[in-house]
Amino acid sequence: MAESFLGRWSQRKRALAQGLPVPEPAPKAEPLPATPAAQRPADALAQAAANPPPEPSAPPLTLADTQALTPQSDFKPFVASDVSSEVKNAAMKKLFADPHFNVMDGMDIYIDDYSKPDPLPESMLRQMVSAQFLGLFDETPEAAPPPAPSVTSLPLEASALEPDHDHPDLRLQPNHAAGPEDPGSGAQ
Repeated sequence: MAESFLGRWSQRKRALAQGLPVPEPAPKAEPLPATPAAQRPADALAQAAANPPPEPSAPPLTLADTQALTPQSDFKPFVASDVSSEVKNAAMKKLFADPHFNVMDGMDIYIDDYSKPDPLPESMLRQMVSAQFLGLFDETPEAAPPPAPSVTSLPLEASALEPDHDHPDLRLQPNHAAGPEDPGSGAQ
């Protein structure tokens, strides 16, 4: 009966603890099946047919090989692990130069150059106060409308301060906040 791994490990551990030399286990060799001498040549021929001798390896791919590629070519050899990165990149550029593979994905709105600002239309620019302040346009300013009367110049009639509204929530409410204190009213 074959010894288990834990049994062998336990024996080795006890031997080391006692200071005894530990024999190294010999690798197990599989016994060869006994075959008659008449069958051996046929087995050798079958084994030779099943395992052909290794073919000589092809020379490494170069950039010159990528120049001969067409869209119908096989690109698998160019993406193998033993191919240099320059050759892989050149082959991929050749592949994606084909219009069949060079298709935008619908996300082309993100490829625009957003560092260039959109020009403002002149009508919008004329309305900007900063453009008027900088004097970008040589026009005389339009006649300013007369200033609206201030609340303090109106008579203090209740009807003038509270116009009729359809919505009572929109009426002006009286200001009951305390005003600023007089400088002379401080306690001494």
